[in-house]
Amino acid sequence: MKKCSYSADREQIIAEAISPIASELRLLDASDLISMLRFECYSSLADLVASASEMFFHPGTINFGAGGDFVLDWNHYPEVTLDLEIKPKGLTVYARLLLKDLEAGIEINHIAFQEPSDDPDINTAFLRKSLEEARYSRSVAQAA
Repeated sequence: MKKCSYSADREQIIAEAISPIASELRLLDASDLISMLRFECYSSLADLVASASEMFFHPGTINFGAGGDFVLDWNHYPEVTLDLEIKPKGLTVYARLLLKDLEAGIEINHIAFQEPSDDPDINTAFLRKSLEEARYSRSVAQAA
């Protein structure tokens, strides 16, 4: 996606929303993720992403996309990139999740709003609201 003034805000919103999923995926052995990518075991990767996201989001909100990539050099920690489709109500985000040894990152490739506004700030607010609505959350009354 061509970067623009609101891209960073949208990537931050998505990064905050899916950070628990990235943490869950980072619990997996990097060599397992790399071997699944290398041998195109995409259904296994899809199951892992679905399992990691089912604790935090409604079913079908976060899905494994079309593939991924990895970096595995002798002098560096491994890095794994997974394509994700994030589908809260009203939009679809195509993104790449980067998993490193101590951190994770997100890069948006494309966002498709079902009913986009001419105002990018309204679209960004809609993205935030849709992701919040797609999350499982406990209210204060439920927790008591």
